[in-house]
Amino acid sequence: MHKIKTLASDNYAGALPEMIEAITAANTGHAVSYGNDTVTGQSLKIFSKHFGEVADVRFVFNGTGANVLSLSTAVDPFCSVLCADCAHMYVDESTSPESFTGCRLIPIKTNADGKITVEAIEEKIIRVGDEHHPQVRILSITQPTEYGTLYSLKEIRAISDLLKQHNMYLHMDGARIFNAAVALNCTLKEMTSGSGVDIVSVGGTKVGMLFGEAVAIFNRALVRNLKFRHKRSMQMASKNRFIACQFQTLLEKKLWYPSAKNANNMAALLHEQIKTIPEITVTKPVQVNAVFATIPRSWTQKLQDDKFFYVWDELTNEVRWMCAFDTSKEDIDEFVNTIKKLT
Repeated sequence: MHKIKTLASDNYAGALPEMIEAITAANTGHAVSYGNDTVTGQSLKIFSKHFGEVADVRFVFNGTGANVLSLSTAVDPFCSVLCADCAHMYVDESTSPESFTGCRLIPIKTNADGKITVEAIEEKIIRVGDEHHPQVRILSITQPTEYGTLYSLKEIRAISDLLKQHNMYLHMDGARIFNAAVALNCTLKEMTSGSGVDIVSVGGTKVGMLFGEAVAIFNRALVRNLKFRHKRSMQMASKNRFIACQFQTLLEKKLWYPSAKNANNMAALLHEQIKTIPEITVTKPVQVNAVFATIPRSWTQKLQDDKFFYVWDELTNEVRWMCAFDTSKEDIDEFVNTIKKLT
C-alpha cells in the first residue's frame, strides 16, 4: 500500500507497532468495564512515576474531551476560563468548552512567540467578587504553544505563583507535551507538577498512540466529584483498558521519547534547509516539531500537491509545516527539493 506522507499534522500519522501489540495483549478474556480493570488500576502508579504524585488519572477519547473534563473540575457555571487568543480550546474546539462547563472563555493576547505573559494575565484578573462579572477561576496554557514555542520551567512557575495568589488554578493543554519535554531536556514531572501545574491534558495520539488521551490531576482539591464529571462528559470508555494499556506501554517503555525527538529533529532539519531561501520567512522560533513560515502565494498549491499542509494565516499566507514521529529525512529532502525547483 502506498504510504502518503504530509506536513499537515502529527495527527495524520499512524500508530506505533507497540501500540497495536499492547491492544492485542489487552484483548484477552473479559475485564471489568469503565476503568475498574487491572490495567487501568495500574495507571496511577505509572503516571506518578513519570509526572510526580497524582491525585487521579482519567482516560478520555480525545483532546477536546481532555480539556473540557480538566476545566470542569475547577469551575462553577458563573466562572470564566482564561486562555491564549490562539489556544486550541478557543479557536479549534468549537463551543465545546463553553457548552460543557457553562463558563465563558476569555482570550488573552499573546506575545510575538505565542505565549501568555504574567503581565497580560494580571490585566484579566478583575472584578473579583462582583456578581455581575464572570469570576476568573482557572488559566489554561498550551505547552508547547500553538506556534510551537515553549514556556520555560521558570515561566510556568511564575504563572502558577501568580494564579495561586489569586486562588486560581493552572491547567496545561499538553497535546504535544512529550515534544516539549524532549526540547526542554526536562522530565515530565519537572514541567508539570514540579512547576505548579494543577491539572494537565496529556496527549498520546501525536506520539504514536492509536487513540485516547489522559487527564492527570495533581491538586487534590480538583478530584471532588471527578467520577461524576467524567461520566457526564461522555468521555468514560466502557472498555477503558484499551486506552490505559497504550499509555502504560508509552510511559513504561518511554516510547514517547524517540517519537517526539524524531519529530522535533525533522522540524529542525527542515528549518535548517529553508532558512536561507530568500522567498521564505520563518515567522516563529522552531523549538519543537512545527515550522511556521510565509511563502509566496503562487507556491502554496504546488507545495501542497507534494506534501499537504495547512495555511495558518490566509492574510499573510503564513503556513504551518508539522513533522511527526514517522517523518523521515527523505521526506524533508523531497519537500525541500520541490521548494528549490520553485525558486
